Amino acid sequence: MLILLPPSEGKTAAEQGHPFDPGSLAFPELTDARLEVLSSLAKVSAHADAHAVLGVGASLAHEVQRNVELLDAPAAPAHTVYSGVLYDALGYRSMTPTQRRKADAAVVVISALWGAVRFSDAIPAYRLSMSVDLPGTGKLTAFWRKQLAPVLDSHAGDSLVVDCRSSTYTAVWPGPVERTVAVNVFQERDGKRTVVSHFAKHTRGELARYLITRRGRQPRTPEQLLRAAAERWTCELVPGKGKKGPQLNIVLADS
Repeated sequence: MLILLPPSEGKTAAEQGHPFDPGSLAFPELTDARLEVLSSLAKVSAHADAHAVLGVGASLAHEVQRNVELLDAPAAPAHTVYSGVLYDALGYRSMTPTQRRKADAAVVVISALWGAVRFSDAIPAYRLSMSVDLPGTGKLTAFWRKQLAPVLDSHAGDSLVVDCRSSTYTAVWPGPVERTVAVNVFQERDGKRTVVSHFAKHTRGELARYLITRRGRQPRTPEQLLRAAAERWTCELVPGKGKKGPQLNIVLADS
């Protein structure tokens, strides 16, 4: 089983530690591509128009400046750098050592800077979105789509892929159509379903944690994923159609 997560928008920077080592990350086939994006990001972040190019406000000037010095910045495991609602709900730190090993093996974070990383990969905090058109590299969605396909296609093999990413990040690698299940979260009130971003992120984090920590065999098919998720949530499986894979809809009752 492979669980795909988006990066968090905000990052928690390591206060101390060894500098980032580009050759230490998982998926070493992506090293050259990572260094290309990192170089372009450093150059852009040093310019006066960096905030406009990166799509961030002036209040994040310190994060943009940090992009200039990423090769010298202290690095920390990705599970500590990525933070926010989804990652809080996943709760890596509260897992047992065995559960953490399972998380390290199952979770892949799709990133605008690194392409794809594991939870145990040591990375510095950075500021970059997949929606950026990065001078020197181009549109990151198109750039990483080309780079990730051969690497993740091979890595996924015949595994079930549980896709907990946001739409910006699903575009770079859709996964094998018949074995990639997109996770949707709805809140239902008076028979009407709505999407609430906060609850969606939180529930996707909870689902990732549940799949990692539950006892028994990991699901290997969309139907087995439905049965596992139904142990805790009200949910349904929407069959795939054409180039669109199956979808797991988790429905939360309005409290």
